[in-house]
Amino acid sequence: MHVLSSRVLLRPRDPEVSREFYGRTLGLAVYREFGTGPERGTVYFLGGGFLEVSGRSDTPPTDTLRLWLQVADCSAAHDELSRGGAHILRPPVKEPWGLIEMWIADPDGHRIVLTEVPADHPLRFRP
Repeated sequence: MHVLSSRVLLRPRDPEVSREFYGRTLGLAVYREFGTGPERGTVYFLGGGFLEVSGRSDTPPTDTLRLWLQVADCSAAHDELSRGGAHILRPPVKEPWGLIEMWIADPDGHRIVLTEVPADHPLRFRP
């Protein structure tokens, strides 16, 4: 199988609230939009991937799905997201494995980890 592109599909309870969160609060850039009306689709850039917010669901979020977003500076992201009213689950912490991680939740409760790879972390170096 040769995969050409991929994206995570998200069916929020309230698409407008989720678009506000991903577009304004997180500041994700729009890749494309399709359809019309409140349930139209919006696809956001996620670094090397995409997040599509479209449709609607009344089903609670699953606890088995997480979004992992690498950022340049977790402290700066924490400050920016706090000012923007994001639901911060945990502020930035340096983990035992050397990455700096913080946790937030989207309006439906989907958990999102923001990760910073410090300059001296082995992930920055290729053998």
